[in-house]
Amino acid sequence: MTSIQLKTFAASFLGWTLDAFDYFLVIVVVSQLATDFKVAVGQVLVAVTLTLAMRPVGALLFGWIADRYGRRTPLMIDIALYSVLELATAFSPNLTVFLILRALFGVAMGGEWGLGSALAMEALPAKSRGLFSGILQEGYAVGNLLAGLALWWIFPLVGWRGMFVVGVVPAVLIFFIRAHVPESAVWLAGKHERFKAGGDVLLAALKKSWPLFLFGAVMMTAFNALSHGTQDLYPTLLGKQLHFDSSAVGQLTALASFGAIVGGIVFGAFSQRIGRRYAIALAAVLGALVVPVWAFNHVYGMVALGGFAMQFAVQGAWGIIPAHLNEIAPALARGTFPGFVYQIGNLLSAPTSQVIAAMAAGTFAVGGAPDYAKAMAVFTLCALAAVAVLTLLGRFVVPENRDADFAELTAE
Repeated sequence: MTSIQLKTFAASFLGWTLDAFDYFLVIVVVSQLATDFKVAVGQVLVAVTLTLAMRPVGALLFGWIADRYGRRTPLMIDIALYSVLELATAFSPNLTVFLILRALFGVAMGGEWGLGSALAMEALPAKSRGLFSGILQEGYAVGNLLAGLALWWIFPLVGWRGMFVVGVVPAVLIFFIRAHVPESAVWLAGKHERFKAGGDVLLAALKKSWPLFLFGAVMMTAFNALSHGTQDLYPTLLGKQLHFDSSAVGQLTALASFGAIVGGIVFGAFSQRIGRRYAIALAAVLGALVVPVWAFNHVYGMVALGGFAMQFAVQGAWGIIPAHLNEIAPALARGTFPGFVYQIGNLLSAPTSQVIAAMAAGTFAVGGAPDYAKAMAVFTLCALAAVAVLTLLGRFVVPENRDADFAELTAE
């Protein structure tokens, strides 16, 4: 890989990592936010739902801009937007303002992944996409890890507001992109094809490939339900039901995130050999086998092992997604398709945390106390099955294009 390719990948990875860090700052302080705003945990979780629900708006808006005007400048604008909104969150006077800011943050967060993944995957050699797809996607887990470390180290010193002030740091990345990252060569090569196509390329892609968009959205709904079902209420399970203190919750969350990073890289690289779809299905089977260890333990060591193993499997499947979605995307709508179907999946799975919380407090409640462990276990098994089945059915919709040259696909 050339220096330019490495710098482009680094910018995409850091953009997604810091975006995820800003998102997970809410997840790790849900209990503290509820206490400070004097509301129930479920009311604070509305912020998570709003963020997820608004991400498709950002994916569509920034993806459309990226397909028409390039990847680089929209990425810088997006990073600036989510950094400013994160800083503003620190000064929320009440829950209403907090919810509004988190909804706006969702727009910015939704734009980043599609822009960054397209820029990175278009810059990489075809044979490297599996490995670096795993590394790129685990920027999400690294962001979760950083949020866990922030809860462990920073929260006791500055509280939740101070943690959101730290969330403005990603803005520094803009200067790196401006100085070291060029525009996507694949996008530049496709300018002539866009001109020949006439009109709006996105509308043309939707008209021609609407079954692919529909299938991608359904598949990514299952993926997002799996991710959020195993992550978003995990700190709440550890604190509310298992009664670990904030430091232990931070440690366990960080360890689970480390498992996610390893799993994403391992399965991403493995997918280059056996295929994207088979690797995803294998990760889902592994996750199902891990559920009993992950959900039904109280001893610190076993909880740590279960958390690591579950995220190894979940993010093992997810690590393949950046390469897979970019490879099956309509060539002239690669800036839009991956991010849009990803975030539509987020929209449709947005109530995941609230559904699990309702299951825990209703169907699975024990003596009036919510049982998050049983609710998360049942939900996760269903999500794992859906991921495996839908991914394998995708072969009847579109080929993998695992080793395809993006520039050639654009020309065709």
